[in-house]
Amino acid sequence: MRTQVAIIGAGPAGLLLGALLHKAGIDNVIIERQSSAHVSSRIRAGILEQGTVDMLVGVGAGQRLLAEGTPHRSIELVFKNQRHAIDVHGLTGGKVVTAYGQTEVTHDLMAARQAAGLATVYEASGVSIHDFDSPQPSVRYVQHGQIRQLTCDFIAGCDGFHGVCRSSVPKAAATEFERVYPFGWLGVLADVPPVSPHAIVYGNHERGFSLCSMRSLARSRYYVQCPIEDKVAQWSDQAFWDELRRRLDPELADRIVTGPSIEKSIAPLRSFVTEPMRFGRLFLAGDAAHIVPPTGAKGLNLAASDVKYLSAALIEFYLDKSSAGIDGYSQRALRRVWKAERFAWSLTTLMHRFPGSGGFDQKIQEAELDYVVSSRAASTALAENYVGLPL
Repeated sequence: MRTQVAIIGAGPAGLLLGALLHKAGIDNVIIERQSSAHVSSRIRAGILEQGTVDMLVGVGAGQRLLAEGTPHRSIELVFKNQRHAIDVHGLTGGKVVTAYGQTEVTHDLMAARQAAGLATVYEASGVSIHDFDSPQPSVRYVQHGQIRQLTCDFIAGCDGFHGVCRSSVPKAAATEFERVYPFGWLGVLADVPPVSPHAIVYGNHERGFSLCSMRSLARSRYYVQCPIEDKVAQWSDQAFWDELRRRLDPELADRIVTGPSIEKSIAPLRSFVTEPMRFGRLFLAGDAAHIVPPTGAKGLNLAASDVKYLSAALIEFYLDKSSAGIDGYSQRALRRVWKAERFAWSLTTLMHRFPGSGGFDQKIQEAELDYVVSSRAASTALAENYVGLPL
């Protein structure tokens, strides 16, 4: 079997790349080691930048998003037991972020791909990539007990941090940058109305960070900072709700509607970047190339910007017979990646309590937060980064 672009990974990055290439008339096949049911059931974050929304609409996968997604015009910062709104919409010339679960994004992209009759190979085991430093790379995998090979012009590695694409890059060819944070996020998903239906609430407290977000008007996602050594079994639902209330302002704490958790987990926080993001005819995109702390809601959106740049580069190669785009892909993508990493790092540093920190550190955070909410310039900088820097 042969195609122009082999895409490894059927998550949002791979599916969106496939849709963008198909729209331009470029053949592509997606190869995924998991089943379609597994892929479509993964629960992930769901705050979409305006640019991501525009891309999904542009490939015909935005109808349900536009109907069911909830625009957020502001974010709220809680510190010193008081809540302050940042008018994201007003400070960015009308831009918003939209709450719409990544699971739903995946469903919509899968449905659009199936409707277009495009090839997706699920449950492909033993996936390996070959000769990506030559003009004719290939992908090998096992399906139904048979070894199969897909030859192609390019390979797009959209298969995540633990995927085969990043691990196939020779160690000497890449430089990796990483920061691991000394705490985790205990997250609870519950079928309860969000405490703030049109804003995301970030809390800074002496006891630690908190976050109030939503998946829909009937499903909420809440987090509290916890020691990375904690286990989910240590936290009952009641203990979680009590701790969340302690870290919010009194009025907001009283408004929280509680309920049994659908899903409860502790997520570690870290930053990771691989440079470059191109190796011959292999390109990395999304989590295969970088990971950001969830504080700034940038993970899915960075994956979307990666594939926007990569699709534009491949379209330029096939339609304009120019390699300028693919030659510049890594530099272009990494420029935006590092700005997103900086934003996520700065927000993580500002809002969390670090081991060994004391009263001085808390006062510095509160002073910085007071400056952010009282300075239009500082509020604008936060808002611009939050809705997404220009593509």
